[in-house]
Amino acid sequence: MKLTNYIKDLLYRYDCVIIPDFGGFVTKRIGAKIDENTHRFFPPSKQLSFNGNLKNNDGLLANYIASVENISFEKASNAIALCVIKWQNEIQTKPIILDSIGILTLNENRQIIFEPTKSINFLIESFGLSFFETSTANRHQSEVKKFVPEVPKNDKKTIHAFIKYAASAAILLTLGVATYSNYQENSQKELLTKQQKSLEKKIQTATFVISNPLPTIELTVVKELEKNFHVVAGAFQNPENANRKMNRLIKEGHDAKILGVNKWGLTQVVYASFSDKNEAINYLYKIQKTVTQDAWLLIKK
Repeated sequence: MKLTNYIKDLLYRYDCVIIPDFGGFVTKRIGAKIDENTHRFFPPSKQLSFNGNLKNNDGLLANYIASVENISFEKASNAIALCVIKWQNEIQTKPIILDSIGILTLNENRQIIFEPTKSINFLIESFGLSFFETSTANRHQSEVKKFVPEVPKNDKKTIHAFIKYAASAAILLTLGVATYSNYQENSQKELLTKQQKSLEKKIQTATFVISNPLPTIELTVVKELEKNFHVVAGAFQNPENANRKMNRLIKEGHDAKILGVNKWGLTQVVYASFSDKNEAINYLYKIQKTVTQDAWLLIKK
């Protein structure tokens, strides 16, 4: 089993993937940008980093491996633990190269340093998009100079004629701008008049009188926030088992429900669903501390 492949799959779907007792890979969305030095345009992407303090098992990675490999959660967790032990021993002597993710090394303080790969964009919306270069427009000095008349030196008649010419050109330019401004203003007034007449005609044809008008009713519509963050209690092949689990959780005081069937055909049961990510994470920690460590967070948009 190659753990790197499962981590990479989850990074496309989630903002954080934790490897228990090792650390977590965290993504942050960044917008499109332009490198002014290389004139390269880069599409929106996910910026990948590593946090060595994220070591608590949230169940996401183990559940995903168990679903794909068709094994139990315990077996998946044991496989992750074995891989972590291997990484912890290997990083003491050489860098750990994670395909399509990056390189992990130890610094002088024995802290893990992560260098992400530049070739993979984990943002699904930018799939298939790559950077491209733009060309720059340069104006040569010769092209600008040819529009500027040269003034001969030490020639009073020529200088006097040039001043006349420049003054005339300035007057003509001012008149041209004023004429264009008046034309534009008149055009706008004419267009506004036509629109006003058209509107008056429509109002005249649509006006009617109601003798007994109904009273005005004010309605206040409250838009319910979508609950995209779910604390998962389990996934079951048998829907009856899922219903029994949901009813038991409801009796225990949880806002439990059946979320639906995932792509592997398993019926998912959740302790509760939230619209706020922080509330969901706090509830997850509460469940893991008081009920079971097998609960995990599902983000479904």
